Amino acid sequence: MCLAIPARIERIEDTSAWVRLGDAQVRVQLDMTPQAGPGDWVLVHAGFAIQQLDECDVDAIWESLRELEAARNSEGAAT
Repeated sequence: MCLAIPARIERIEDTSAWVRLGDAQVRVQLDMTPQAGPGDWVLVHAGFAIQQLDECDVDAIWESLRELEAARNSEGAAT
């Protein structure tokens, strides 16, 4: 399964950006989201910011990921 994760841009360097993923800083390419800037949220997959997000999108994605994790954990407990 492929997964894209929301991340907030901290700084821009040419066509790439440093984003915050939890406690880590990760460098991603901005080729698909050249309009994104510091403080913006982007969806990151395989080292690329593939879409710019707003706060509502970010909240919804994290909620879905929490629900997926809870479902996976409850399935594991049942087996």
